[in-house]
Amino acid sequence: MRAIRRTDTKPEVELRSELHRLGYRFRKDFPIAVVGRRPVRPDIVFTARRVAVFVDGCFWHACPEHGRSPTTNEWYWTPKLRRNVTRDREADAALSTAGWTVVRVWEHEPVASALTAVVDKLDRDPNI
Repeated sequence: MRAIRRTDTKPEVELRSELHRLGYRFRKDFPIAVVGRRPVRPDIVFTARRVAVFVDGCFWHACPEHGRSPTTNEWYWTPKLRRNVTRDREADAALSTAGWTVVRVWEHEPVASALTAVVDKLDRDPNI
């Protein structure tokens, strides 16, 4: 599992490139301290606007469309993937409670639709 990338996945890099091309500046893999739990590390963070973006992999985050149930060592993988989803929901709730806006996009989404989802959240408050 050492070969599995935690950051700089292809969908994440494509989304960051498009955001940067549009003039948005952000931090990548930036730890956000949340009271009562370990820091949350979104893939893309807009600190001034308090927007956290996660680019979730279909397998690792149990995509309802493309996620698949493991057939080998399912005794290990099924609870692990379930914990990933639970941890995602807990992180979303903790960030929302702390005043952050959370955007989650799937790796299979076209870059254009993921970009639209992020930009819509960023541009919703013109005061920032």
